[in-house]
Amino acid sequence: VMSDEDPHTDNKPLEENRLHPFKKYVHPKTYPQSLENLSQFIRRNFVLPFRVKERPVYYHRKFERVPTIDQCEIEDAVCIFEAEEQFRRDKKVDNMKLKIMRKRLTECYEYWRASGHEKCVREKDEWEQNTVNWFIKYGDLAKTDGPIQSYMKQKHRMIFLRRKKEEGVDVAFNEDRTY
Repeated sequence: VMSDEDPHTDNKPLEENRLHPFKKYVHPKTYPQSLENLSQFIRRNFVLPFRVKERPVYYHRKFERVPTIDQCEIEDAVCIFEAEEQFRRDKKVDNMKLKIMRKRLTECYEYWRASGHEKCVREKDEWEQNTVNWFIKYGDLAKTDGPIQSYMKQKHRMIFLRRKKEEGVDVAFNEDRTY
């Protein structure tokens, strides 16, 4: 039977056992608090000042919006160049959105197989609507065409819709899309 005075017994509280190596240097009740304060001090004064606020991710680069081509002065070459680059970036983004929507629609059809035509109606409608919107903005434009040609296309479409409205035809909401 072991006695309470036996040096090999472990009748000490758990906190005291954990602090055994530091027992002679720090009082057991102040050790956890002092370590916490030290770690917070190091984090505040040494780690956080050198850390970047938001790490830049190469594939999430954010470009500031620049004035569109109609807001640029005629002889401002830099503004025109920025507007053309903005147009090309917007076109790439719209192309990728359509690609993602098409992929979602295909995955939905593959998942639901035979009943996909009933289950994937929302994805199909969303993809069709965005395809129509893409075609209204970028359709019939050459790859090298820029924002000026796009504005001309928009202008011609607005004239067409105004003339059809004067004739009494509601072309904007035509279901079969025969213009």
